[in-house]
Amino acid sequence: MGDKLLNEGLKWFVVVIWLGWNIWQLVKTMLVYETEDRYYYIRYLTGPGVSVAKSGGAALNLNSMLILLPVCRNLISYLRGSCSTNQFCRRSFRRQLDKNIAFHKLVAYMLLMWTIVHVVAHMFNFRNLYLNRTECNHTFYSDAELSCALSDNAELSGDPNNWINPILSSNPKLPFGLDLILQGLIPIAGWTGAILTVVFIVMFSSATEFIRRSYFETFWVTHHLFVIYFSMLLIHGTGGIIRSQINLEEHNIDDCRDVPETWGNNATCAYPEFKDGSAGSWKWCIGPIFLYVMERTIRFVRSCLKVTTTKVVKHPSKVIEIQMKKSGFKMQPGQYIFLKCPSISHVQWHPFTLTSAPEQDHFSVHIRLVGDWTKQLSKVLGADGEETINPENLPRLAVDGPFGTASIDIFKYEVAMCVGAGIGVTPFASILRSIWLRSLNQKDNLKIRKIYFFWICPDTSAFEWFTELLESIENHFAEQGRAHFLQYNIYLTRGWTTKQAKHLYLQEEQEIDAITGLRQKTSYGRPMWDSIFKHIGEENKGVSVGVFFCGPAALSRVLHENSNKHSKLLGEGARFYYNKENF
Repeated sequence: MGDKLLNEGLKWFVVVIWLGWNIWQLVKTMLVYETEDRYYYIRYLTGPGVSVAKSGGAALNLNSMLILLPVCRNLISYLRGSCSTNQFCRRSFRRQLDKNIAFHKLVAYMLLMWTIVHVVAHMFNFRNLYLNRTECNHTFYSDAELSCALSDNAELSGDPNNWINPILSSNPKLPFGLDLILQGLIPIAGWTGAILTVVFIVMFSSATEFIRRSYFETFWVTHHLFVIYFSMLLIHGTGGIIRSQINLEEHNIDDCRDVPETWGNNATCAYPEFKDGSAGSWKWCIGPIFLYVMERTIRFVRSCLKVTTTKVVKHPSKVIEIQMKKSGFKMQPGQYIFLKCPSISHVQWHPFTLTSAPEQDHFSVHIRLVGDWTKQLSKVLGADGEETINPENLPRLAVDGPFGTASIDIFKYEVAMCVGAGIGVTPFASILRSIWLRSLNQKDNLKIRKIYFFWICPDTSAFEWFTELLESIENHFAEQGRAHFLQYNIYLTRGWTTKQAKHLYLQEEQEIDAITGLRQKTSYGRPMWDSIFKHIGEENKGVSVGVFFCGPAALSRVLHENSNKHSKLLGEGARFYYNKENF
């Protein structure tokens, strides 16, 4: 089964640390509210619900702190860059940074779970506190005299602020339990908690893949409700409705809880005095909020810089290429940018991998026309075939980035296996172009000595825009006597007719492939990944092989499984390190 620890070990270590932190927050808070005498009377009124709610709230604070950090793209890129120049920061840690969006989603699921726990527990708490206000002799309380004394403590002690039950009045005449709901919403913690819950549900439900792909603006707008979420979170605890006793010496719980009728009448049992709970959410969230504000500031400033569109090229298979220039723009092979076209939408930013090389005097992206936004972009740029627009009259584009991804680590391996599916070939276009240009300029001092390149395409027209680059690289390294440096394999999964199939069969003995015009023949059907990994492993025993993929999730799972299966942590076998592009 290979050595899963190679690809999964550090990931699961991080997950275990995160889960352990959640459990620690849960247990620590539970013990405080379940065992300390200062919370005895609130426990008596609410039951175990107060401990459950506060434990869930502690876990919510932790995960609310963590939810913002993975989406700080500039912070992730900075950490990635710091690690790439630090010999003590291994590649395994850098690969975890590429899973930032997956961790963001995982934290969101944890927030959902603790939100449910926190809200349901407080629903029971308010129901019990409401009973204490309206029926302090209810059978829920074992000692009616004690529960009534606690309910009326503010009146009995003569201090209107010395209450423990936040429900200070009631109107049982309201139907359908509306009075209970009303009393729950009156305190600061009540109405802020309700807003928090509704906002989180809207954000969570609109972040599904279907909504993101089909109704991006809905996703974008609802996700920016996080401003309301964090605003309410910072306010939520300021009401301090869960109060603690502060005069335990004058009012000893063990001596006084059984004799509420004597409270205030003797020196040993004064009336219990209570203080508000302190707000703790800000301590957890202020740091990440500051970092995210800085993140958005950097994005805004960078997006305002002028971008010059120098060329727009329409390629086959519904792909357009946009070549641009921007002052101070510096990139590495395999990086990506976020692109916005204000004439289409002022809120939509879309990620695209750079297909140019740092050695070129411009940067470019190749965009497949699959959605409303990309089709509108093609139209406003004059690439829809109707008319050509002078570059000076092209609409303004805004660019944020570049940002680092897994692909930039390819130069840290001796052997690399690159797999692109359809338009997923774009990061490797940048990498291969950079290697080619470095070699032309006699700057080929790279650690990498072998690249296995696999491109899986759905139809014949998808090959056309990329084959020119492959042909140039193929010829260049053949002339240098290094034809073995790039071993590429192109797979056509569908898109040929019976007539084309007969023609391809007759052309099989030709030196040049009938479809691509390259020396390497096109394969038909899907790759046999198990055999491919086995073959590469046998050719590179004892070598670390970087596996880089950009494409659909289904193929990613297959490659990930094979990377684990064919890796040999010990012995002479190859070690396959799996890396996937994440935006």
